[in-house]
Amino acid sequence: MRVISGNYRGRKLKSLAGDNTRPTSDKVKESIFNMIGPYFDGGKVLDLFAGSGGLAIEAISRGMDKAVCVDRNYQALKVIKENIQLTKEPEKFEVIKGEAKQVLNRLGVEGHRFDLVFLDPPYAQQSVVEDLEKLLSADMIAPDGLIVCETDKKFELPETIGTLEQTRRQVYGLAAITIYRNEVVE
Repeated sequence: MRVISGNYRGRKLKSLAGDNTRPTSDKVKESIFNMIGPYFDGGKVLDLFAGSGGLAIEAISRGMDKAVCVDRNYQALKVIKENIQLTKEPEKFEVIKGEAKQVLNRLGVEGHRFDLVFLDPPYAQQSVVEDLEKLLSADMIAPDGLIVCETDKKFELPETIGTLEQTRRQVYGLAAITIYRNEVVE
């Protein structure tokens, strides 16, 4: 385990060493929140490939009420839980071990609905469109909900996916950040 430069209210967040996770850099994280926020008036966030949990933790620090962090890697889950303890608000987080597809099925059956979703799958396993379609079909994205996808810059996501409309795409080095808004009317 190594400490990265990410922080939560001045505290250093941890990340896994090696190629298991690819933490979002502070510069990219700050840019993401400037594009989508930067602050929130409550809501629920899903970090589907959580890694260190840094994006969900940042969303909570900026006003989200509840976060669900999902990862399949045991060591990543350990790091997420350690980082959550730094927030002094562990009750705002739910950490789930499992494959993204199975966890999405479970969350859909349980009736979860999210105002903000982070999708940052391993670049070699990118199934972002499929994951977004699953979220939509299970009605897990709130109206006007935001989805932030981090992909390899070569990976172009469609302008629209169901009721999701792409609002922005920005390239940072090898990564691209694509933001969608759920344009569904209730």
